Amino acid sequence: MRDLQSIDSLLLKELKSCCAKEYNFLPRETGLKLMESASTENHSGVSAKSRDARVEELWGLTSFFDYSTQTFVQAVNLLDRFLTIMKVQPKHLPCIGVGCLHIAAKMVEEESNVSPTHELIRISQSRFTVSDLCRMEKIISEKLSVEPEAVTALTFLHLYYSAFTSSPAGREEIPSIGRLEAQLKACLCRLVFSKAKPSVLALSLIAQEFEALQSVSLLKLVQQFQRHLKISDSELLHWKELVAKCMTEYHSSECNKPDNKKLVWIVSRRTAQNLQANHFSVPGLPTIPEGSWDESESEDSCEDMSCGEDSPCGSPGSDGEGAFFPSTFLRCRK
Repeated sequence: MRDLQSIDSLLLKELKSCCAKEYNFLPRETGLKLMESASTENHSGVSAKSRDARVEELWGLTSFFDYSTQTFVQAVNLLDRFLTIMKVQPKHLPCIGVGCLHIAAKMVEEESNVSPTHELIRISQSRFTVSDLCRMEKIISEKLSVEPEAVTALTFLHLYYSAFTSSPAGREEIPSIGRLEAQLKACLCRLVFSKAKPSVLALSLIAQEFEALQSVSLLKLVQQFQRHLKISDSELLHWKELVAKCMTEYHSSECNKPDNKKLVWIVSRRTAQNLQANHFSVPGLPTIPEGSWDESESEDSCEDMSCGEDSPCGSPGSDGEGAFFPSTFLRCRK
């Protein structure tokens, strides 16, 4: 504790309390191994590849509905815990995934910001009904004894970040919390990171960022937290290497991004007729008095909205500008 004298004592107490609780929210290890060994072709269970694809779709839905990172992380935690204790058929995975996201949103978001059930189903392009989703949410809640204050890697990421920014060493330029959250989202799209203890995964994310900054004082603070939480050197090194590998894959041009599906707008016949009528009734606009006006650009143009938007389910990178991360994440490290 002497090494962390500059850190607020209440924050350290909360950190210790979360460490004691994190085991209660870990997916079952035997279930994770079954998913890793499952094949996509034999349909005997949910494979790691199917699970990862579903998490990427949840990332897209989170961005589409403007949900917080906490909602996404909570949803992934519910999904992994449920898949590791239940024998699930692959055909039920879409309903389970959306159900976990809806449960998480109702726990985390303001009530007015939670998407209606029917809208969530429509935007996710799922084939199940509202009653199907409600039944699935009930099953998930009963099997997991859902708690609103789940301890996840995001919990520790925020605690560490508060500690670093409040310490004298934190006066140096450190990555934004948004950048670190984006990296955490990317990691959670890989099943392997569900094996990590949340406290270790969060510290690994921060440590590999500080190493890139080559900050001696910040890395010393990481080591102090490592000793305080009794995390071995080998354990931290193992997860730092996996985090670095994940970040390299997401930065590479060969990164296997999901297919960009097209969002199909479903409208009533009356609405379709109105849209068609309005398409041919473009009002006349007054001439803009500019001497440099290019006559070749004066013709009216119409944007095709029928299916021209990328589906949120096909692009987890909707956090960023056409890529997986925000523009700040894609900048070169200083």
